[in-house]
Amino acid sequence: MTTSVENDGQPAMHTPPIVSSQEWQAAHANLLVKEKALMRARDALAAERRRMPWLAVPKDYTFDGPQGKVSLRDLFAGRRQLIVYRAFYEPGVFGWPEHACRGCSMVADQVAHVAHLNARDTTLVFVSRAPQADIARLKAHMGWTMPWFTITDDFDADFDVAEWHGTNVFYRDGDQVFRTYFINNRGDEQMGGTWNYLDITPLGRQELWEDSPEGYPQTPTYKWWNWHDSYVADAPPDKKWVEVSDAGEAAFRKQHASS
Repeated sequence: MTTSVENDGQPAMHTPPIVSSQEWQAAHANLLVKEKALMRARDALAAERRRMPWLAVPKDYTFDGPQGKVSLRDLFAGRRQLIVYRAFYEPGVFGWPEHACRGCSMVADQVAHVAHLNARDTTLVFVSRAPQADIARLKAHMGWTMPWFTITDDFDADFDVAEWHGTNVFYRDGDQVFRTYFINNRGDEQMGGTWNYLDITPLGRQELWEDSPEGYPQTPTYKWWNWHDSYVADAPPDKKWVEVSDAGEAAFRKQHASS
């Protein structure tokens, strides 16, 4: 390790050694082996998650939304999967009414464009106990665009988010709703990206490479990807994008086969 002295009088940092390009590439290659193993372990865990048993939700719940009262089934917005993040924005939370909880606000700042989730039959919503007028003002102030509803009953108590933030996942089969997954603490602090969200859903990313139960929807990898303003329901993959993604994947596989 090398040592560098901070100019402001702070304790010296013991930094890694400075090496040649060849040594750096070797170190990177060694670490990449472990990173790929971790990635495959995450894929395997997601596959196991898709096989978790489901819990029926016989009770209906009511929320306030921008257009009035809605049910839990309404939150799906016609899709099969629903991800609900419980954010703390309400009287008694530090920052009220100008801000939501700092941690929940960081989660909100990380949320990717929901159009990509919607394209995979998945809806993401935030819920809090704040009135809709306050939520609308907060969203406008912070630049957040995800759907955000007001809890009006025991939803938070029934789904383990009355005292702490958490992310619940639900699946809708007709009018029947099932709870399929729940994650909180550091687990949902790292949520926000499209892939992280899809990996906690019962259907997953819905791509052919995934290990999913028989009959689950799956489409060719990359082909469903689109600009967030260009998704069209039931539209076939863009032919030009198929060509580009096929060529890129072939080049990637050729490079790794020769290395």
